[in-house]
Amino acid sequence: MKYERFEQLPVWQAGIELAAAVYALTEKPAFERRYSLRDQIERAAVSVSNNIAEGFERGTTQEVLTFLYIARGSAGEVRSMLCLLERLPMFHDLKSEISNLKSLPESIARQLRAWADSLQNCGIKGQRYLTDKTRQTDRARRERDEFLQHLEQIRQNGSKATAPV
Repeated sequence: MKYERFEQLPVWQAGIELAAAVYALTEKPAFERRYSLRDQIERAAVSVSNNIAEGFERGTTQEVLTFLYIARGSAGEVRSMLCLLERLPMFHDLKSEISNLKSLPESIARQLRAWADSLQNCGIKGQRYLTDKTRQTDRARRERDEFLQHLEQIRQNGSKATAPV
């Protein structure tokens, strides 16, 4: 499926869900007067979806990759902070909620890694580099590859028909 807008991306949607869940968590009384801790985890959570969006809107594959890795790093930061919260006595009452929340940044990090891997292994440089000439070259390459694949299928079917039984 080709995504037209970053809001359609399942990983961006998960990032928004993560940020909303972190904000709901930091509204709990245990976070009162723990401003820097609260601010840090909220900023890291928001950074996930924002960097996915910014990367998606960029014009080159390399820029997308850069922002996907930043988003992945932010997901790791949220997970790390959740691990810390689990160990702090003042958050003991929230331990199960915190533990359940950790799976979301883990899932996001896996999705971002898979997306980055697929981009690294494709020959597309990005929207900024698309011209009529590059589109024509890409179309000719695809047609050639399809033709060669078709010839290979004919060759394989022909060799099966003439093979001794």
